[in-house]
Parts: sequence; structure tokens; C-alpha cells
Amino acid sequence: MALLAFHNTERPTGPQGADRDREEAGPEEAGPQQAGPEEAGPQQSALAEQPGETSPPGPVAASPARPSPEASAAARNRRPEGTAGPEEAIARALARLLFDQDGDRERVHAPWRRLIAQDAFRHRPGLTPRQRAAQSYTWLRLVNDALDDPLSLATDPALLTALHEWAAIVDGGGGLTTVASIHYNLFLGSILDHADHTSRDLSEFTSLRRVGTFLCTELDHGNDATALETTARHDPATGGFVLHTPHPGAAKFMPNTSSLGGPKAAVVAARLLVDDRDHGIFLFLTPLTDRDGPLPHVTVEPLPLRPNAPVDHCLTSFDHLPLPGRSLLQGEHGRLGPDGAFASSLGNRRKRFLTSIARVTAGKLCMSAAAVGASRAALAIAVRYGDRRLVSGSRPDRRIPVNAHRTHHGRLLQAVATVYAMTLLHRSLTAAWTRHTADDRDRLERLIALAKAWTTWQARTIALEARERCGAQGLLPANHLAGFPEYIEGTITAEGDNLLISTKAAAELLHHPPTSPVADQGPPHLTEPRFLRNLLAHTEQAFHAQARSALRSGPAHDPQGRWNSASGPALQRAHVHTALQAADALLAALAQTVDGPAHDVLRELAALFLLGQLAPHTGLLLADGHIGAHHVHGFPAAIDDLTHRLQPHLTTLTSAFDHPSAYLDALPLLQGDAERQRGTDDVP
Repeated sequence: MALLAFHNTERPTGPQGADRDREEAGPEEAGPQQAGPEEAGPQQSALAEQPGETSPPGPVAASPARPSPEASAAARNRRPEGTAGPEEAIARALARLLFDQDGDRERVHAPWRRLIAQDAFRHRPGLTPRQRAAQSYTWLRLVNDALDDPLSLATDPALLTALHEWAAIVDGGGGLTTVASIHYNLFLGSILDHADHTSRDLSEFTSLRRVGTFLCTELDHGNDATALETTARHDPATGGFVLHTPHPGAAKFMPNTSSLGGPKAAVVAARLLVDDRDHGIFLFLTPLTDRDGPLPHVTVEPLPLRPNAPVDHCLTSFDHLPLPGRSLLQGEHGRLGPDGAFASSLGNRRKRFLTSIARVTAGKLCMSAAAVGASRAALAIAVRYGDRRLVSGSRPDRRIPVNAHRTHHGRLLQAVATVYAMTLLHRSLTAAWTRHTADDRDRLERLIALAKAWTTWQARTIALEARERCGAQGLLPANHLAGFPEYIEGTITAEGDNLLISTKAAAELLHHPPTSPVADQGPPHLTEPRFLRNLLAHTEQAFHAQARSALRSGPAHDPQGRWNSASGPALQRAHVHTALQAADALLAALAQTVDGPAHDVLRELAALFLLGQLAPHTGLLLADGHIGAHHVHGFPAAIDDLTHRLQPHLTTLTSAFDHPSAYLDALPLLQGDAERQRGTDDVP
């Protein structure tokens, strides 16, 4: 188990140090701070003075059966001085559900939260793209210095994915998360997954005297990685191998292989050739650079640096690079004896390849974690900004927070509901992967792939929405929001392109009929989560039936044609299947809460999430008789009613994301100083 040590001197300092120390405890201990009059949010003084301002201009009287959010918030916030209010209690309860379901919060999340609160991780204006890439490695060393055992980090899925959740929010994501994911998961993790790792000295990698990277994808072979053309030919004279790139299209594409950040080594995927016999693709531990640049027989061509993804991506090729016999990573899937005799427990070259790169599954969990973390941060920033950003109200002498408008907070609330579902789905899959067995590995790998695709696609939409809700301030690099979407684009492609892995999983799911909806579906109301959950299950069944029918009726003797006919509903079924898993994770968390305010808020949030997932499929549900016309007409009103009820809790819902005050307070758009608000230090 990796232990992370932090010292008191690493706690945030500065003019707000006392407030930061109190808030560093997070919602679990301290609860969200109350905003002053000039920062009043929709549940505080600015709106309490003018009921009805949650709609566009023109006051609306609140029904006695439906108290206004402002009146409800005012009642909640009246409490004796020094006591925690209801909203703080809700935030604490929700934070426990998000971060501490297994009682592991202090071990898994708290170390990374404390680490990224340090001033060293704040945005530095005016850096060139190359300087930003170098900074990514500086941050990587700060992460490594905090670790007691880097190898244990690579073998602990909960701790490893949590690193991605918190690293992804640093300076808009991208740099630190990418180099950390490659070094700890793909490089060290791949070595540790092979049986011969115990005899290797990995100290230069655990100390970061040499940074690790991972070379699989080639210029001509991305999603069809089984067709890689880099070769590692066995040399019987030395017992080693000769690593070679046969033509430019076989160059390794995109890994961070320059000498930036220090000397590098790589795990390289190459085709093992013994006496001209191809045994399939294996991994080879390969030195790449020293402090002076690439080693002999290694060519590294830098690719253009991306401002919001500051990593030294390169094209890398080999010209008959000699490697020792120890460079081959071996296991039961393939061993090579001193005489060149090959032995494997797997008779299939494809299976050998998939075993060699099995670490990619953990990588998918890491990409989901990073997308979830970036989404939570984007929403926390947007909601806090919306509480502070005042705009003209319905009367000339009144100004109200922009969050008061339904057109503004409604979009944010739908995104918050989705982020809760994303987070809890990720938690459930990480826990399952930690304890998985050979019997359930295939099922879990499929679901992790689907969750990675669904989560990162949702994250892209959420990050763009949060950026847009902050207007021009969201475009400034110092405010992070502009960086999140570009980083998330990388997670969509990394560890398997989303469409490809979704298509593969969708085809596999055709052999696994959906489970039947649960018997106890609750009353048929559009705000009842159990009823809505069952409607989503019916939707999955309908798409599965459509895909199976298309497959059976497709053109004979044309497998590609039959799949083309079935792929549309099959992909729809896969998407709905994943959303249903997320809904079940959300409902499982709901079942853990006792009756009370936190339970009520989470119940309404679950219903809002489910309505959002069901809205595109109401026609299908109506046609199949699962809902009536009155349900279809009632969807907009149900969403509006839930939004109305949840709006007073919007800030509370994002306070439960537990971001350090040192992180949020450093963003110019959340500061009151007009000069710092401009944030024009490094406008792109």
C-alpha cells in the first residue's frame, strides 16, 4: 500500500491562510463558507430580497404548495451562530457518498487533495508551451516525492485513479495527468503485470532518475494495434533482440519521448520474431534518451506542442537498436528460453497481445477518473462564479446573481446530476476491478470500456457548458475552464478511441440479453426514480431487440453488411446500458442515505438525471406502451419542477465536491479584485 507523507510546511500559506486551513478540512469537517452580501448566491440575501426573480423579468408569485427557493433558503440559513446549518449537513453527507463509501477517503483522496492545494500547483502566467511541458515533469516529481512506494501506487486501482481525479484539475488538466498516467500506470504498471518483474531493479524509475513512457500506437496503426509493424528480432548470437522500425508508417506516434523532463525509458510494443517466425506482439523495456538527447539507433521527432495539453509528444523510431535478452517482458502468455525456444500458455497471438497490454484496462479507469475530476472542477467553478456574477434584475435598482435565472442554473443542475452519476459509476467499477477474478474479468473489462466512453463524452459536454456559463472569463487560461475541454478530448481518444471500444462492446453485448426491469418500480410518476429507472431498462431492451432483429434480417453471406444494419441500435443499447449502470450506482448511494434533507436532495437529483437520459427516447417508450401521452407531455414540467426544487441546493451540491479553497481562491474569476478579474496575463 502506498503511503503519502505530507508536512505542516506544505499547508497553504498567505493572506487567507487561516480561512484556507479551516476549509481544507472540506465539507466533511467544516462545510461551505457563507458568502458575503457582495457575493450573495441564489439562496442568500440578493434573492431573498426579491421573491420570484428565478424567472426572466416579471415577478412570479410562489404557490403556497411550492415555496420559493429564496424563502426556503432563508429559512435554512437562519441558525444560531457557531452551529452548522442544514446546507452544511447536506454537503457533508453528499461528500461522504462521493469520496468515502468504503471508509477510504483519508487514504485514497485526502493525500492528493492536500498535494494539489500547494502553491506550487497554481497557474503560472506567461510560460511558453515548452516551459509548460517542462512544468508537467516538475509537478510529476512533486507527486513522486510524496510517495512512500511508487510501485504500490501502480498496483492500487483506487489510489491510482484518485490521483487522476485530482491531478486533472491542476491548471486545466492535461500536463500532469498525462505524464503521471503514462509513468505510473502504463509504464510501471505494465512491468509489474509481468511475472519477471521481481528480478528487475526499478529504482531509477521509482526515483524518477529516468522517466517511463509507453510506445504502442504507430503512425499507420492506431485502433488496429494488433497490426503493429515494429519488430524485435531475436539474435541467437547474443541472446538479445534487435528493435527496428521497418518504414516511416511504423514509427511510434505521440508518446512523450524527448529528453524534456530528464532521461527516458519506454515499454515498447513490438512483434517478436524468432528464426523468421512471428510469435505476436510483446513488450520490451527500452532505454530512449539521456540528458543529451536520444541514444544511438533511436530517432525522436518532436510533434507540435499544444498549449492546453503541455506534453512533449513525439514520433519515435528505431534503427536496428540492440537490446539485451532481459528487455523482453515475459509471463505465462509467452517466454523465450536461452536457446530461443518459445513457450506460451496461449496459442493465439491476439490473446498474447491483449495480455501484454492488459494495463490499458486500468488506463481506461484512469481516463474516466480524470474526466470525472475535470467535470466536477468545471462545475464547481461555474456555480461559484454564477453566485458572484451579478446582473440586472427585473427592477432598475436591483442586481441579482446570474444563477438566479432558470436558463442559467437549469443547465448547470442537469450537468451536476450527471456528474454525481458519473462519479458513483466510477467508484463502483474501481471497487469491482480491485477485487475482480478471472471469471468476471471479461464482463468488467467490457463495462469499464463502455464507462470510459460514456463518461468522457459526458465530460466534454459538461466542460463546454461550464465554460460557456462563465462567458469571456471562461476563455482565459488562468481560469482553467478553457483547458478542460481540450484535455478531455485527449481522454476520449486515449486508451482506445471511444467509438471503437463502444462498438466492440456493443457487439459483445448482443450475446448478453439485458436484465429485466425490477418488479418494484414504484408509482408511475415522472419524479419517482425507481419508475424512471425501469423506463431506462425498457429502453435498453427495445434497442437490444432492434439490433438482434437487424442482425438476423441482414444480407446473407455478408457479415459486415449485417453488422452495419445492426450497429446503430446496438450502439444505442450500449449507451443506454452504461447510463443504466450509472443510474444504479446513483440509486445504490441513495439507499445508503437515511431519510432526511440529504436523502431528499439526492433523490431529486437522481430523478433529474434519469429524466435527462430518458428524454430522447420518449417516442420509443410511448410506442411500446411503457408510458402514456400524458407522460410525454409531462416531461418538461417534471424537469422544471425538479430544477425548481434543487436550485436552492446548487451551491451545496458542488461544495460537496470538496475542492481545496487554495485551488478555487486562486482563480481570477472568483476573486473580487477588478485588476485580477481581468486575468489577461496570458490570453491565447
